[in-house]
Amino acid sequence: PWAPHLEAALTALAPASPEAVRAIRALFSASPTPAGLADHCQAAIGDLTTLRECLLREGPAPGGEMARIDETIQQLERSGVASRALVQRLSAVARVTRELFDAMEFGFLFDPARKIFSIGYRVTDGSLDSSAYDLLASEARLASFIAIAKGDVPVSHWFHLGRPMTPVALGSALVSWSGSMFEYLMPALVMRSPSGSLLQQTYRLVVQRQMSYGAERGVPWGISESAYNERDLDLTYQYSNFGVPGLGLQRGLSEDLVIAPYASALAAMIDPVAAARNLSRLVEVGARGSYGFYEALDYTRSRLPEEKPVAIVCAYMAHHQGMTLIALANVLRDGVMRARFHGEPIIQATELLLQERPPRDVAVARPRVEEVQAPAHARDFVPPAFRQFPLPHDSTPRTQLLSNGRYTVMLTSAGSGYSQWAGLGITRWREDVTRDHWGTYLFLRDVQSGAVWSTGYQPTGVEPDAYRVTFSEDRAEFHRRDGAIATTLEVLVSPEDDAELRRVIVTNLGAQAREIELTSYAELALAPPAADAAHPAFSSLFVQTESVADLGALLATRRVRSAAEPSVWAAHIVVVEGQAGGGAQYETDRGRFLGRGRGIRTAMSVIDGRPLSNTAGSVLDPIFSLRRRVRLASGESVRLIFSTLVAASREAAVGLVDKYRDPATFERTITLAWTRAQVQLHHLGITADEAHLFQNLAGRILYSDPTLRPSADVLKRNTSGPSALWAHGISGDLPIVLVRIDEPEDRGIVRQLLRAHEYWRLKGLAVDLVILNEQAQSYIEELQTALEALVRTSQSAERHDQHETHGTVFILRRDRLSAKDRDALQAVARTVLLSRHGTLAEQLARANPTPGRVTSSPRRPAAPGADSPVTVPPPRPEFEFFNGLGGFVDDGREYVTVLGEGQWTPAPWINVIANPAFGFQVSESGAGYTWSLNSRENQLTPWSNDPVGDAPGETIYVRDEETGALWGPTVLPIREEASPYVARHGQGYSRFEHTSHGIALDLLQFVPLDDPVKISRLTIENRSGKSRRLSVTAYVEWVLGVSRSVTAPCIVTEVDPDTGALLARNAWSADFGERVAFADLGGRQTAWTGDRTEVLGRNGTLDHPALLERGHRPSGRVGAGLDPCAALQTLIEVPPGGREEVVVLLGQTATLAEARALLTRYREADLDLAMRAVTTRWDDIGGAVEVTTPDRSVDMMLNRWLLYQTLACR
Repeated sequence: PWAPHLEAALTALAPASPEAVRAIRALFSASPTPAGLADHCQAAIGDLTTLRECLLREGPAPGGEMARIDETIQQLERSGVASRALVQRLSAVARVTRELFDAMEFGFLFDPARKIFSIGYRVTDGSLDSSAYDLLASEARLASFIAIAKGDVPVSHWFHLGRPMTPVALGSALVSWSGSMFEYLMPALVMRSPSGSLLQQTYRLVVQRQMSYGAERGVPWGISESAYNERDLDLTYQYSNFGVPGLGLQRGLSEDLVIAPYASALAAMIDPVAAARNLSRLVEVGARGSYGFYEALDYTRSRLPEEKPVAIVCAYMAHHQGMTLIALANVLRDGVMRARFHGEPIIQATELLLQERPPRDVAVARPRVEEVQAPAHARDFVPPAFRQFPLPHDSTPRTQLLSNGRYTVMLTSAGSGYSQWAGLGITRWREDVTRDHWGTYLFLRDVQSGAVWSTGYQPTGVEPDAYRVTFSEDRAEFHRRDGAIATTLEVLVSPEDDAELRRVIVTNLGAQAREIELTSYAELALAPPAADAAHPAFSSLFVQTESVADLGALLATRRVRSAAEPSVWAAHIVVVEGQAGGGAQYETDRGRFLGRGRGIRTAMSVIDGRPLSNTAGSVLDPIFSLRRRVRLASGESVRLIFSTLVAASREAAVGLVDKYRDPATFERTITLAWTRAQVQLHHLGITADEAHLFQNLAGRILYSDPTLRPSADVLKRNTSGPSALWAHGISGDLPIVLVRIDEPEDRGIVRQLLRAHEYWRLKGLAVDLVILNEQAQSYIEELQTALEALVRTSQSAERHDQHETHGTVFILRRDRLSAKDRDALQAVARTVLLSRHGTLAEQLARANPTPGRVTSSPRRPAAPGADSPVTVPPPRPEFEFFNGLGGFVDDGREYVTVLGEGQWTPAPWINVIANPAFGFQVSESGAGYTWSLNSRENQLTPWSNDPVGDAPGETIYVRDEETGALWGPTVLPIREEASPYVARHGQGYSRFEHTSHGIALDLLQFVPLDDPVKISRLTIENRSGKSRRLSVTAYVEWVLGVSRSVTAPCIVTEVDPDTGALLARNAWSADFGERVAFADLGGRQTAWTGDRTEVLGRNGTLDHPALLERGHRPSGRVGAGLDPCAALQTLIEVPPGGREEVVVLLGQTATLAEARALLTRYREADLDLAMRAVTTRWDDIGGAVEVTTPDRSVDMMLNRWLLYQTLACR
């Protein structure tokens, strides 16, 4: 407080006369103490006053001399006042400190029987704690010494402190509890250690051992109690004691490696040269911050972020900084603090105790010798805490959940997944255990060659030369190599913002420069997942997009429909590190990105290399897509960071965009994400290995996996729907994990699943955990009581009102459940665990199939070969109102669409074909779906509700068994450009015609007037001039409800022994659970399967079904626990000019008997007659009243189509 004024005085007198400078020279000839500074200032003021008076007598002083002297006097007066005030405050502190010291009573902590100090006093019962300070090598010896000096305890106490010795180098040193520098050297801050004494020898040897241990571990030395790289929920660093194995009695000292810089400062009192070198080394590795040395450097492998050699504990602890200052003051001022301490008379009277010499002929031993003998080098291999997958083709997708508690990202090993925020789906996702084709993706395209691939296996499905996926608690990484280009994708969620970051590193391993185009893609939902799944096209209408050019960002928001609906804004940006990143383009219109009739695997903007349209606004089908182009020289790498950000307002979203435009934010986020992951595990008491178990189990919750579900017999046995659970308080709306337990000794798995339940909640996965007590009924109910106690004391029992629904824990008793309820509970559970089958780890290990190499299926010929007969296009009919794609024919009775090469209708042109209880819809591409009784609640097959891709859920494949060529009668799913497709929509029917490969296909689809069956008549005509051996495969994806994602795990398929038809049931359907669906080839099927994964292949598509492209026959596999479908196949021989007909029957009846009767009838029915009955019925209805107007188009619509559409759709 006095220094600024002295400095000001010097400044004022700098240009003054020599006499004025000499007047205050005495102030700076030595370093005055605060107590003497006031007198020095007063003396200088006197000299300056005398000089001032002399100048006044001599006349006016030159150059403002008088003003400078007056200013100096004022500054000296202020300095004197400040020094006197400081002395008064310090004197007051000293007085209070003396009073506290004198009043301090150590005796009540002294155990007179053991003659040592207890570590504490139990106020509640007035007793001493049983634990005690019983070692001389402890920081507590300072308290013992002072207590003896004060007379609070007898001198004999000193000699009751334990003195176990351990060999160090060529001598022996005292053993402490934890082997820390603090225990040994903290008392040396004020206590002397006479030369040759036991303490002096211990100090010297301990510091030597600290140095040698650091060298053994390959790190700087200096281990002591400190904070370390683990945090609580408030992100506060945790604190513990650390030491050198062999010096301490504590177990596990070798398991941690934490270096505390203050330990080196303490050691400077023993070996200042070595300490100075070590402090310099600490500075080199980043241990010094703005306010001095950081708290610690944590080298413990289990607490290090991946690929980081050390974690800096960026904190400052006052007592450690204080010890550092005092220790360095002792080094620089010849032990000044020890001199002051020993200047006290009571200390001088007691210091003889410190003269104790090292004992001779005393046995020494190494404590925890097993830890001393095998010190692990800090860089030695430690098993990694992550899961790794070399292939994306596991039988079910392997997943990883990343979350900050609000924003959640789920990723599969193929690169698919979802993003959710506060209960809203940011991106669109559907559970699809076979295809797994929903997510946020990054495409790469070689500008020169046109080759396209992606950072994950999905969505392109391009097989890489090398592939590896790593799932860690804080991030996911996808590594792949395609030719000379290597990519690494890192995905993480920010702990501090609702943001996901995807950094892709592209490396050119080749000798030639490469130009690569990177394009992001994410379908936006911004709605609750259930609402989006119910009607995605309608949901998308409320999303509006925006481009913010100056920030290079895309924004999207959902227009709220009510005051209760939350506001949500999403943003998407890309940052290119180190390069400008040319070719900046964006797209928010999914239709423009994909192109009509295409899916994400064949996106027009990527596969065809078309530029993005830079469209934003009120698009009908919103996406986020950003594109950048980078140039890579040989051996060069470039980094791009694609970030998706979410906020409750536009202003907040733009603020996040501005923050995440800085590439340095990614590195900060990596550190924070790793820290948060460790904090969460510590908070839940979960190890990294256990977290991986929970992630493994979560994958089986997100994607139905038969390996942990009940047997097929149990699934088939269930005949109940959701109402079976309602009586027990379980809604059935959330996925269920069921654990069955019958012995109290097996409670460990329940305890573990309770931790898993809370872990999943923090990861944004809502699950109902059901504990089924199967112990026989007894009076004591030991197991029930124990289970209730476990749940009551678990974190899952706490309410989390600040979070969305996170699932509940239920305890049910087997003896209070009916057999039907037990079957229903097991059938609907995503995972069923039995306590008697071992630990969670053991049960998951048994469930994991042995990975095998999945080879890509051979691709079929892209077009007919050169030897194929030339296809003659059919004659074009006489159209009315032809629009270039289609028009009316036959006096308006049919609407015909003709699609030639590259032609698509702007949107699906659909015909609704139905009788009062059954129907289907079909578009010009052949896509659509079938329903029974209720077109929403009881869909037999899936409706994509996608005006862009119009993906089919039913199709018919034709395969040439000689050439392997695969095609069909409709535009989708396999489109051939060589010949046109003709679609005829009539009243009550639709017909599709396509000729290729020398085969003319004609598919007629209709529904009889009264029966619940869809009839598809495929006529095959051989125009090739040679005999053809063909297979026809009818393929149907079962829904039997509202959403395939929900119903698929509950569907059971079988082959009817009487008719050979493939049957399907969904007992879980509340209103239609007893109904029987069927698929049949008119009795001609010779092979079949109910397994969709078998047909399409994992990560497969409808246009490349793996089963058919490999030429395999369906396996006959049906039953429960499959991804359900009906694939029926027959083989036919068609002679030159010959015709064959294959009939596909698809329907649903109330009972099995009705299904059999219906199948029998339509296998033998005159289908021409049934078709005429349909057309006659609609002709009668449409011709009952005829309207004539001057406008032919109005007549055509009024007389047939509007009336037909109104009736058919109702």
